Amino acid sequence: MECTVSWLGPEGPSGMSFVAETGSGHVLSMDGAPDGGGRNLAPRPMETVLAGTGGCTAYDVVLILKRGRHDVRGCKVTLKAERATSDPKVFTAIHFHFVVSGKGLKPEIVERAVALSHEKYCSATAMLAKTSAISTSFEVVEV
Repeated sequence: MECTVSWLGPEGPSGMSFVAETGSGHVLSMDGAPDGGGRNLAPRPMETVLAGTGGCTAYDVVLILKRGRHDVRGCKVTLKAERATSDPKVFTAIHFHFVVSGKGLKPEIVERAVALSHEKYCSATAMLAKTSAISTSFEVVEV
């Protein structure tokens, strides 16, 4: 896996704007907060780490349910993270709340999919768990 991150320089939209080009050819913009020289034109780099973790685990949950032939129709995960107060400001706690919708989904099946993601499959969660207390909750919505 590869990624190239380029600073847009002082001529860019803000003094702290960056563009990442992923190995799969996609582009992601990042910017800093105004108090750090940015103009708040894009997500902060650590926000993209958190978003990527949410995407990684949501992907797992949907894939696990689909492979089990369960009628999953939607999956949303809200992440709430706490960070250390001093540098490096790593994540110290992350709570993942899943809302999974479908037809006839049993709570114990969704609970197992969430657990499998966090305990076995989600690479991003595994990395962040080195510095963060990870917790999860979920709800099932019948559609």
